[in-house]
Amino acid sequence: MSTTEDSNNASVGTVDMKLEVVTIPVTDLDRAKAFYASLGWRLDADFILGGARAIQFTPPSSGCSIHFSPGTAAAPAGSAQGLFLIVPDIEAARDDLAKHGVEASEVFHLTPDGRAGGPAPDHATYNSYAAFSDPDGNGWLLQEVTSRLPGRIDPGATTFASAHDLAGALRRAAAAHGEHEQRVGQADANWPDWYAEYMVSEQEGAEPPK
Repeated sequence: MSTTEDSNNASVGTVDMKLEVVTIPVTDLDRAKAFYASLGWRLDADFILGGARAIQFTPPSSGCSIHFSPGTAAAPAGSAQGLFLIVPDIEAARDDLAKHGVEASEVFHLTPDGRAGGPAPDHATYNSYAAFSDPDGNGWLLQEVTSRLPGRIDPGATTFASAHDLAGALRRAAAAHGEHEQRVGQADANWPDWYAEYMVSEQEGAEPPK
C-alpha cells in the first residue's frame, strides 16, 4: 500500500531510470555525423542495426547520447528544439563552439518581462543561455549551471563529470573560503574539510558551511 509520503519520495519503490538517448531527426545522416564530430563529441557507434543505420554521439561528460533518424512527416528534420546542454561556464562554452566553426547566439538571460542580453547578474545558476542549431535547424541551448537546486542531486552521491567540472567547483570553493576567512578574521588551517563540505553542499543544493 502506498502513502502520500511515499509518492513524494522518488527513492521509494522505484526502479532506476536514466535517460540514455535522444533521437534527432535529420535530412542527411553523413552531414549530421560530420557536424557533430566537428564539435568534438564522441562517436560511439555507426553501424547497421535492424535494417537501418545507427549513429550515436555523446557530448563531452554527458550521461545522455543522441541518435539520428531520417526526418518523417510526423517528425521532420529540424523539429527537435529546446535541447539543453548544461555547462559550468557559458562564455567558455560559447567560445568553444566558435572555435569549432559553429555560430551561436549572444549570451542572454531571462527576466520577468522576457530576456535580456548578457549573462545573468552574478551568473545566477540556471539563468544564462546561448543558442545554436545543427545544419537541419535542430535547436540547442547552452545553459550555465553552477549549483543545483535542492533535491536535484542524490545526497548519497557526489560526483564530477570531468576534470574541468571539478576544477570549476574548486575555484568556487576557493572564492567562498576566502570570504569565510575574511569573516572569521584568520587563516583556516582546516580548509580541505571546508572545501569538501562546500562542494558537496553545492551539488546537493544545501546550505554551504559557515
